[in-house]
Amino acid sequence: MIFSVLDKAHVGAQAQVGPYAYLRPGARLAKGAKVGTFVEVKASEIGEGSKVPHLSYIGDAIIGRDVNVGAATVTVNYDPETRIKAKTIIHDGAKIGSDTMLIAPVKVGKRAVTGAGSVVTKDVPAETVVVGNPARPLRKRKKPKGDG
Repeated sequence: MIFSVLDKAHVGAQAQVGPYAYLRPGARLAKGAKVGTFVEVKASEIGEGSKVPHLSYIGDAIIGRDVNVGAATVTVNYDPETRIKAKTIIHDGAKIGSDTMLIAPVKVGKRAVTGAGSVVTKDVPAETVVVGNPARPLRKRKKPKGDG
């Protein structure tokens, strides 16, 4: 945890915190979760085995198990017009492409994928790949081998 700041945050067993990370109050890293270089986490849960490798902001979010969040991803959680902070929920096994913006309130379904640079303004169904600005469904994700 070189030059990282942990302010009233919880870091679970075998979780990793990279250099220059900032874990603000309410940040919770589950067992084996990874937060990398220059990542800021506020009032959010990072699930078991999930990774937020670098250069991302995760605020007011719940991230499930085995999620991968690409570099430069931002959860946009504040609406200046309503002055309301909303939640982003990312379900187990989802893959969030680099430079994705998740405009809360939004949910990303189990094993869903966002393409790099996507701007997600609506819920993403499970097993669905979305791309673009605004993000639109591209196709269903293939089932993993041996999964019926």
